[in-house]
Amino acid sequence: MRRSLRRALLVAGAVGTVLAVGLATTTVVNAVSTETEKDRIVSYGRLVTVDDRSMNVVITGEGDRDVVLLPGFGTASPALDFAPLVAELAEDHRVIVVEPFGYGLSDGTDRPRTTDNIVDEVHAALQSLDVDRYVLMGHSIAGLYAIEYANRYPDEVTAFVGIDTSVPGQPNMDTIFPTGLLAAAKNLGLIRLVASVTGDDLDGLDYDDATREQMSLLSSRNALAPTYLDEMSHIRTNFADAAGTGFPARLPLLLFVVADNAVNPDWIDLHERQASAVDDGTVVPLDGEHYLHHTRSAEIADGFRLWEADRPLGDG
Repeated sequence: MRRSLRRALLVAGAVGTVLAVGLATTTVVNAVSTETEKDRIVSYGRLVTVDDRSMNVVITGEGDRDVVLLPGFGTASPALDFAPLVAELAEDHRVIVVEPFGYGLSDGTDRPRTTDNIVDEVHAALQSLDVDRYVLMGHSIAGLYAIEYANRYPDEVTAFVGIDTSVPGQPNMDTIFPTGLLAAAKNLGLIRLVASVTGDDLDGLDYDDATREQMSLLSSRNALAPTYLDEMSHIRTNFADAAGTGFPARLPLLLFVVADNAVNPDWIDLHERQASAVDDGTVVPLDGEHYLHHTRSAEIADGFRLWEADRPLGDG
């Protein structure tokens, strides 16, 4: 028994030593890589001051109508991620991509990531650019924030266009995320290690090598950073606060939705109910995955263009 116990302790000690050395290595590599990658990030867009911090905004194209694009949760670089869709829309619209705090080239913030605060900050950025009449278009969780936004600023938002957007009452949004554990994993370099093994999910998409590299660099910088984790921790309460809410009845809605959501079979029905709650709501199912603008940007832009042609959308 004593000999077996001694062997077990020796094995455990050896394993512990290997793990300690491995974690020390990944931690150092992560710290060094994070520092050196800063100089490889290429600036784009323009910075505006909001709450004494810098928020990045990218404006592309010209047209009689402005389209403001808001990202889904955790998008490393909204401007680069939306690039295929922006290229389509900018042919006859002025497209404004807002990178909220913690996204893209924007600063982080210690202000809680509540819906109220995020809406307030995005609006302040647009106000600083004298953007005060626009179609709000958003992906994923931006649909949740957009409800509060449209109700708060009804004289500015002329329509909302969703790209597989979140809906109040959708299931499984009461999860409590292990943000402390995730932060530790990032600081220990484990997230970087996993990313290096799994790679990105951009294969076959319309992004050149330089853009892919920048998206990777910004993902390493922004993913699981304090602002990111704070927004993650507020997902549960932001959805709870949005329960029973909806867009203003007079606001036109156009919702592009994944046609076959294997995780949530009621996905289309949820959006149909949201659209039916306003005077003018349209749901367009599209084949594809959650990031529809990665693969269906042309269909989204053309569908939006045909839809808006039949509506004044607050002109005049």
